[in-house]
Amino acid sequence: MDITALDTALTTLVDKRDELSEMDYNHEDYDTLEEELHDMEDDFLSEYGDFLEDALHQVHDEFCPDSDVLLPIAYLPKSVIRTDSGGYEVSFKEGVYVDVDDYPSNGTKLVLLPKPTRIVLQVSPNQKEVVWKADK
Repeated sequence: MDITALDTALTTLVDKRDELSEMDYNHEDYDTLEEELHDMEDDFLSEYGDFLEDALHQVHDEFCPDSDVLLPIAYLPKSVIRTDSGGYEVSFKEGVYVDVDDYPSNGTKLVLLPKPTRIVLQVSPNQKEVVWKADK
């Protein structure tokens, strides 16, 4: 797997989702941008879906075996926070809810992020853990 190409594709996809999230439904370009996003998601899944699904199965098996594994694009954030170092973070509202036995919180979530490509377990607004990272 070309991890650099994966991260580039993921970054492009996350940027497009972020751009769409800042647009009102009534914006004249909303429908066009949404259609572009869906095409990008389809291409992304076709190219990287199996690899990321395997990673998600590993994470689910280890941390949240009672939660169903969804398509990788379900774990993408709608909006991101760009860090000073050029990375991407998210608010606690982003991610897919999962049941994690090690944490009593009902709000634990998994989110897929780029720069670098990783899966983050969000336990609380102040507690996040990288539970998988794409390796070369």
